[in-house]
Amino acid sequence: MFHVLHPGLFTTIQDDGRPGHAHLGVPSSGALDRFSFRLANRLVGNPVGAAVLETTMRGPRLRWEGTAPVTVAVTGAPAPVLVDGRPAAFDAAVRVGPGQTLEIGAVTAGLRSYIAFSGGLRVDVVLGSRSTDVLSGLGPPVLTEGSGLPVGSPGEVPPVDFVAPPGILRDPVLDVTAGPRADWFTEAALVTLVRTLWKVSPTSNRVGLRLEGSPLERARPGELPSEGMATGSLQVPGNGLPVLFLNDHPVTGGYPVIGVVTRRSLDRAAQAAPGTGLRFRVFGPRASR
Repeated sequence: MFHVLHPGLFTTIQDDGRPGHAHLGVPSSGALDRFSFRLANRLVGNPVGAAVLETTMRGPRLRWEGTAPVTVAVTGAPAPVLVDGRPAAFDAAVRVGPGQTLEIGAVTAGLRSYIAFSGGLRVDVVLGSRSTDVLSGLGPPVLTEGSGLPVGSPGEVPPVDFVAPPGILRDPVLDVTAGPRADWFTEAALVTLVRTLWKVSPTSNRVGLRLEGSPLERARPGELPSEGMATGSLQVPGNGLPVLFLNDHPVTGGYPVIGVVTRRSLDRAAQAAPGTGLRFRVFGPRASR
């Protein structure tokens, strides 16, 4: 077990999520940057969907209480990794001995880092997942000082010392499939969507990214009855400023969705810190009602 000496700024437990429960009002949740999440697990010999820690801006300080060394790996947004105060490798497998302290510092780019432990985190499973869902409150709580993190039996760590991930992009471009309610907006709104450098609002979180820029013009008045929302939906409320729904989003909504961001692009969105610029590239015809 790891003992939490300091929880970091906002640290949650995440795995592959709990899809398939939208009819119960439960979002999929799970790791936002799936590439970095799966990479961390591969580096320590875990199944790619094993539970890890997802950090925000600054990571935790943990003390290993086991009687044998444990292997860890930190990926995603680059940040200093320290073992008993000494620098350790990022994007690589690192050994932490009994009684040693693991600390993850403030990110130097991006927003979220992932800490995998050989054997995975063995917290309780809720609806098939160990993920923290900040909207519904399902799953384990956000990390707090003094709590414990149980670790499972380790597997075989693969013979790789270091990997080169794609890195954090500045002002990333996100691919969007138009619709299902693109016909609720003018042609000028679609032009505005792709030509604006949108800024991520400080009020963003795991539920969604609120975007600041030029309001999108509606082609028709009124509102929709509530309908299902997919992860990646660009929902446009009454102020015309889109909200990009992430993994902990509500499963229904009554505002029109101008497009849906692709799964691959959502990894880039997951690393968009407040103030980051985002651009959109739209594919597909305007959807009809």
